[in-house]
Amino acid sequence: MHDDERRAGLEVFREMLPGLLPDGDDVSLNSSAFGGEMGDLALHNAFATLWTRPGLDRRSRSLVTLGALIALGVEDELAVHMRVARANGLTVDEIAEVVYHMTAYAGFPAAMAARRIGGAIFDDEPAAAPTTD
Repeated sequence: MHDDERRAGLEVFREMLPGLLPDGDDVSLNSSAFGGEMGDLALHNAFATLWTRPGLDRRSRSLVTLGALIALGVEDELAVHMRVARANGLTVDEIAEVVYHMTAYAGFPAAMAARRIGGAIFDDEPAAAPTTD
C-alpha cells in the first residue's frame, strides 16, 4: 500500500473510531502473527478505498454496513460498526430501525442478536426527544 493510501485509510479510521489508534502513521492494525496482514488489507480495502468513495456519504455507508453485518451474523464487527454509525451521524433510533427492518430480510434470530448488541451499547444513552413531524 502506498503511503498516501495508508494515511487516507488511517484518517478515515481515526474519524470513525476516535481514540482507538495512537497518532502517527507508523501504527499497525496487524495484531497477530496468524493472518497478520488483515489489518493492512482492511485499512487499504475498506478505509482507504471504499469509505472514501464519493458515491455515498458515510452515513449511508453505515446504514448499508449495519444491514450486511446483521445479515451475516458477524456480531463483533456489528458492535464496532454500531459505534461507527453513531460517529457517522446516525441516531440510536435510526440504528434500531435498521435492526427492525432486518427482521424481514435477515430473520428474527439475526435481528434479535443485533438488538442485544445495540442494547449493550446504547441502553445507557439518553432517549431521543420525540419528533412532532
